[in-house]
Amino acid sequence: MFYTCGPNEAMVVSGFCRSPPMMISGGRVFVFPCIQQIQRISLNTMTLNVKSDKVYTRHGVPISVTGIAQMKIQGQNKQMLAAACQMFMGKSEAEIAQIALETLEGHQRAIIAHLTVEEIYKDRKKFSEQVFKVASSDLVNMGISVVSYTLKDVHDDQDYLHSLGKARTAQVQKDARIGEALNKRDAVIREAHALQEKVSAQYMNEIQMAKAQRDFELKKAAYDIEVNTKKAESEMAYQLQVAKTKQRIEEEKMQVQVVERTQQITLQKQEITRKEKELEAKVKKPAEAERYRLEKLAEAERLQLIMEAEAEAESIRVRGEAEAFAVEAKGRAEAEQMAKKAEAFQQYKEGAMVDMLLEKLPLVADEISKPLTSANKITMVSSGGSEVGAAKLTVTSHSVLGLCQSSEPSS
Repeated sequence: MFYTCGPNEAMVVSGFCRSPPMMISGGRVFVFPCIQQIQRISLNTMTLNVKSDKVYTRHGVPISVTGIAQMKIQGQNKQMLAAACQMFMGKSEAEIAQIALETLEGHQRAIIAHLTVEEIYKDRKKFSEQVFKVASSDLVNMGISVVSYTLKDVHDDQDYLHSLGKARTAQVQKDARIGEALNKRDAVIREAHALQEKVSAQYMNEIQMAKAQRDFELKKAAYDIEVNTKKAESEMAYQLQVAKTKQRIEEEKMQVQVVERTQQITLQKQEITRKEKELEAKVKKPAEAERYRLEKLAEAERLQLIMEAEAEAESIRVRGEAEAFAVEAKGRAEAEQMAKKAEAFQQYKEGAMVDMLLEKLPLVADEISKPLTSANKITMVSSGGSEVGAAKLTVTSHSVLGLCQSSEPSS
């Protein structure tokens, strides 16, 4: 059967094939029921409030000390875990904490007895380090590691610490009064020095202002002389400059006229060139384009006529071949038909003739009736005898029969 535990717990498996017992912290293990046993031990951090009441110090002064310790069974160290299992297996977490608390309190009392009240009160860090060092070396044999130890409170019932505080308070108050007086004295002295420096600075500032005013007046007079001289020179230079400017303006006017004339000549040349190009573009180029177009049209028409002639010749040749083939096929079919008819006449004789007569009779009647369709008037004459009419009918029948016989092909 599988068993698991979290990282804050350890399992110990003992029994069959488990000698020495196997210890697992934060994992899983398979246990055979009935022949193996599994036990668990907590690895949680335990917070202990270590109180030592009325412990006599090195000078015989009873004080009470309270410290806070954090400790836990070390699961990563197999030796410490094995020692903890041997000592605490089957105990609850509260029982383990109580054993560790009593051990730590004993060490705390022993260290208090070797120190004075002033050493404990003034140097708490040193006291905490001593307790941590001594307790760790002892508890590690039990498989417990001290994570931290801090001194929380120190007090006594004899007002010893209060008396120490009063003396220190009086000393501090005396030092404060002396410091306040010295500070006031220094403040007055610094204020006087500041006032003296202020007056001196004010006088020096006025002197500097007077010197600055004097220098300003002297500089101003010198500047006025220089300015007036410069003004006179400037007026003369102005008149000279006006004359030079007028002369330069006249010269520039002449230059402008020359430039305008040059530009007019350039514009005339450009206009001539433009007209030449316009003439070439409007007359010469279109004429050449029209000649090129007519040449291409003539060439295209020539090629078209050649291709049409070739196509017509090919069409005539193909049509002639088709017509010749059709005539040949028709001739073969008619010859075959005539042969079949001749063979039928040979076989059936009078029956075949009658069949042909019946087939051609409508055509004969149609040919006979064509002149009658164009006649405007028909007159019938009778001789009065039925025999003559019968004889004429017979003759007409024989003549029709002879016409039919003459239309048959010779065998």
